[in-house]
Amino acid sequence: MPAAHIVSTGTALPGDAIDNEIMAGKLGISAEWIEMFIGTRKRHFAIDLETGKPTHTLADLGAQAGAQALARAGIEPEELDFVILATATPDTLMPATVNLIASRLCVNHVSTYQLQSGCAGAVQALDLARRLLDDQHRLGLVIGGDVSVKHFVADREMQGVSTAELVNYVLFGDGAGAIVVTADAVPGSLLLRQVLNRFTGLGRAPGQVVRWFGAGDLARTESEPDPPFEEDYKAIEERVPPLAKEALDEVLSSTGWDRESASYLLPPQLSGRMTSRIAADLALGHAAEISCVAETGNTGNATPFFQLDLLYDRIRPGERAVAIAIESSKWIKGAFTVEGM
Repeated sequence: MPAAHIVSTGTALPGDAIDNEIMAGKLGISAEWIEMFIGTRKRHFAIDLETGKPTHTLADLGAQAGAQALARAGIEPEELDFVILATATPDTLMPATVNLIASRLCVNHVSTYQLQSGCAGAVQALDLARRLLDDQHRLGLVIGGDVSVKHFVADREMQGVSTAELVNYVLFGDGAGAIVVTADAVPGSLLLRQVLNRFTGLGRAPGQVVRWFGAGDLARTESEPDPPFEEDYKAIEERVPPLAKEALDEVLSSTGWDRESASYLLPPQLSGRMTSRIAADLALGHAAEISCVAETGNTGNATPFFQLDLLYDRIRPGERAVAIAIESSKWIKGAFTVEGM
């Protein structure tokens, strides 16, 4: 398998940051509860919070992030050999959002792929990208993004809403991130050393479910339909930390690194509170933590690319970083290692 090098990054967030005071006033809860229970201070939504009207689509955000990554790399769209999008929240089932993004970027006559997954989708996209690189495919654009706010009702009456459902309103944010990958060694790039992508949910109930409904589904529903978005937060708190430890040990072993050799740790970005706890539990020597969730919210597939964006300007030649992403939908552990060139 040819080496894969990350030569640039790009990010996109919709609108102004929504802090806990604004969220508290909107939901009728206290900002202190959000800070203590979630630990996330800000998030960005692809809707106008007052009217509920959409302001950005995933295609909008993906194209912005992709254009930034291409510009930073000095790459023209026609030079790309493939485009990959990882998302749990496509704009439509058809056409695939990756093709809308490609069209906006003026990319044509290339292979496109869309991976339907949650947080681990970004790692799956990296895995696919490195496998696509060969003598004929030297350059690719990889995007991860989600617009979770489409599942939330802006003017909903929140009294009586369970904590398990309410937490989603303050936990998630919308956004997209992108990287340019190439098979060619470039000074200052990140060398993708190893990728771990493991389904580990055999016999386990999903920790998170995102439903979609066709017109026929709604017409046949006589009682109140199932909520479009729900999660078992207790199961996530219980299962994610040990899965993160497993992923860390596996990816370090497959890369041939010891725990003290990593300069940076990109931990799972579930929430500000859980991320801090998981990073402490991993105890990765002196590695500096690269996190963003407290300021962006959990942006799903965009999050690992936001972390890579923060890492890109900090890592120096020879320094090593390990990233972990755990998906609770049906339990997937993902991780990757990179080294500064």
